[in-house]
Amino acid sequence: MSGDSFADPGHGARLTVDLSAIAANWRALGACAPQAECGAVVKADAYGCGLAAVAPALWRAGCRTFFVAHLSEGIAARKILPEAAIYVLNGLPPGHAEVFRAHGLRPVLGDRGELLEWAAATDGAAPAALHVDTGMNRLGLRVEEALALAGDPLIARAGIDLVMSHLVSAELPDDPLNARQAADFARVRAALPPLRASLANSSGTCLAARARHDLLRPGYALFGGNPEPGRRNRMRPVVRLEATILQLRAVEAGESCGYNGRWQAPAPRRLATLSLGYADGYPRSASNSGHALVGGVPCPIVGLISMDLIILDVTDASEARRGATATLIGDSLDIDTVGQAAGTIGYEILTGLGSRYVRSYVE
Repeated sequence: MSGDSFADPGHGARLTVDLSAIAANWRALGACAPQAECGAVVKADAYGCGLAAVAPALWRAGCRTFFVAHLSEGIAARKILPEAAIYVLNGLPPGHAEVFRAHGLRPVLGDRGELLEWAAATDGAAPAALHVDTGMNRLGLRVEEALALAGDPLIARAGIDLVMSHLVSAELPDDPLNARQAADFARVRAALPPLRASLANSSGTCLAARARHDLLRPGYALFGGNPEPGRRNRMRPVVRLEATILQLRAVEAGESCGYNGRWQAPAPRRLATLSLGYADGYPRSASNSGHALVGGVPCPIVGLISMDLIILDVTDASEARRGATATLIGDSLDIDTVGQAAGTIGYEILTGLGSRYVRSYVE
């Protein structure tokens, strides 16, 4: 669609989400460990892609287990997925056990206090997961605390049906921490009653079999992120972000553009202003470092990105004109590339996608 204008009912930028690509990525990740179930992490509004559209697409593809971060996200997911198993990663907020039960949600319990509260409220009648911290030092029972639960009836009283941990450096396959975490997790799993186990996130699905266990938990890779940085991305691209050129102007050598004049033209240049800015989730940190495509031609972002506008140097883009389309994510500009140009990661690009775009979904 590069170079073509598009229908705009009120905003000059459009975000297109390819639901068939999400389903294909889920199937590809599951094929890495066919003996395991492949779940899906759909926290943060399905990584910015829209839970209401993404979750049903994954369900139709065959996904039956979903993970979200917060209770509020779990409640929203339950309305969309009445039959799915939904785990809430950030645990059990004090006094909220009945809310979890009312919505059929499964807390991921990360300390003894949470275990005791869930057990007292459910007495084994509602499932939950046990989170073991094998190295992240964020949430979860330490390994020695988990090992101390061996033979403890609290595991059954809390309805634990899944034991899980989170890899620290799965995207770095040679990091020795991966092997240490896998070994610690295996020790905990062996000490507890027979339970399903989950360790592999997106990048973990690409590690050795010791990281895969019974349930995969891909998130970022479902939405086109590369689970193996430094290698060719096997995931299909999911999001495409395009914006309309509002105006073009010629500037002379030495003229500046944008707030505080942070860019000056080195020679006579042709500039285009796009209907898109940091209020739409495109990071201000990409000022003077990112670029867009106009008619397939890379066009640098110049000057500071504004709340609602971005300026491109389109001197080399013959198709640049008022009403034409610039591509900010798509084609050669995948989310990892955009994140790198902005000094951040593709995760932040995805989850920061704004709500003002014209959104469309394709299958």
